[in-house]
Amino acid sequence: MKLSACLPAGWRMRLDNLAGQTVGETLVELTASLETSSETPELDAQVLTAFLMEKPRSWLLAHPDANINANLHITLEKSLSRLLAGEPLPYILGHWEFFGMDFLLTPDVLIPRPETEIIVEHAIAWLDERMHRENEKRELRVIDVGTGSGCIAIALAVHHPSISITATDLSHAALEVARSNSAKHHVSDRIDFTEGDLFPDRGSADPYALIISNPPYIPSSILKDNPSLCREPALALDGGPDGLVTSRRILKEGSSRISRGGALMIEIESSSGAAMLALAGEAYPQARIQLHQDLAGHDRLLEILT
Repeated sequence: MKLSACLPAGWRMRLDNLAGQTVGETLVELTASLETSSETPELDAQVLTAFLMEKPRSWLLAHPDANINANLHITLEKSLSRLLAGEPLPYILGHWEFFGMDFLLTPDVLIPRPETEIIVEHAIAWLDERMHRENEKRELRVIDVGTGSGCIAIALAVHHPSISITATDLSHAALEVARSNSAKHHVSDRIDFTEGDLFPDRGSADPYALIISNPPYIPSSILKDNPSLCREPALALDGGPDGLVTSRRILKEGSSRISRGGALMIEIESSSGAAMLALAGEAYPQARIQLHQDLAGHDRLLEILT
């Protein structure tokens, strides 16, 4: 039985029409099919088709009259069925871009979001300023708490060769993805991936110059009512009743793990800025604390400078 037979009649008609079509016609059909299930149907149609054709997206737009062969039509049909069933596009592709870099993905890790790039931008700026100000010669110790796919730690390692990074996660499967990504970007020798809950055991007396984290911060009730997020690992999303359970722990434990003159940067849920400022003020009464907004103007990053 064809996969399209499992879909409503309207979708089957659109899928069957893909056979023998040009790239331009196919993109129009795919976009129409995705309009009710995606916030960016046109972009998703282009990214999916480009990936399956092994062409840049710009090539598709420049060659709308190129033909779609029968084998590609079958593959497109299968991929579209998965999309319409609610599977996120990045998991279908098996990779996704973050901070201008390509990362391998599986359903074991969170899909990197553009708003998370703010933590990398501020971390790089802080590292640059710290090294320039103090003429730092030694390797600075950095920890990425809850690394997931490893995208934050790896982006920092690529852009700052003079740091040593520990990356932790509770999920063994997530760490395997992160290790693969570190090998892909040639930074395996500078990232120590450690399975465990938040910070490693105190085997070293040296504190961290920089603590970074994109912890689970979505309140459980909101996560439960959001079907689009249910395909991603709850471990990386569920922040407990108020969304702050893991963030509280990072702030508390981080206060004894951070070096003097160090920084802690943590991604936050957009509505939790005031609560996080209050928690940070209690845990770091002598520190300089500020919120940073993402490109949409929402509170996204809490920065603590000790």
